[in-house]
Amino acid sequence: MPVRVVVERGPKGKKSVAFALDWPGWCRGAKTPEQALDLLESYRTRYRPVADIAGLVADYDTAGKLTVVEDKVGTGSTDFWGISFSPSDHEPEPMDDADLDRKLAVLQACWTYFDGVAARVSAEMRKGPRGGGRDRDVIIRHTIRTESEDFAKKVGLRIPERAALTPEGLCEHRETYVAAMRAYNAGEGKRMRSWNLPFLIRHSAFHTMDHAWEMEDKDLGSQ
Repeated sequence: MPVRVVVERGPKGKKSVAFALDWPGWCRGAKTPEQALDLLESYRTRYRPVADIAGLVADYDTAGKLTVVEDKVGTGSTDFWGISFSPSDHEPEPMDDADLDRKLAVLQACWTYFDGVAARVSAEMRKGPRGGGRDRDVIIRHTIRTESEDFAKKVGLRIPERAALTPEGLCEHRETYVAAMRAYNAGEGKRMRSWNLPFLIRHSAFHTMDHAWEMEDKDLGSQ
């Protein structure tokens, strides 16, 4: 089966992003749609450990070429960040049980991968333009707090500031986040306005992997 891909262009044409619909977190942005697709393909091997952790590596290894199934215009944030900020027409809700289970498994695999990277990279990061020269612990705190204190609100979760920054707090957050997404898919809670559940899962996975790869790229121990 081909890898179903959506291309999302910024409304002013400044940046574009390409993402794999069935593999949350496999997403890359660039200046043009063609460059975004090329960059997405270049990350095929790099994303593979996530599929392996999720128990889906056989499906991943037999996936075919990237096939664009939708070419859409995103939001101003797409132009500014080169990031998808809106659901695709191919991401309806509610999700069926099999699709929900699969995508949540991939999201949890992204978390596991992120934790592994955080545990092995250098505390001091290679300096450069991305992230303003942030070191490892700042990246970790940003990633966890954005998800737990921002993204999770979309499904009705509210936690105290910094509550997910301890090992116990992070474990609890992830368990309640997954449970809240399942409840939301079952029809509980207030509906999101511009987001939906498939996009929330994909966006959480993307944010996790983007910063995991950032830490890998800036790891001084890899020199």
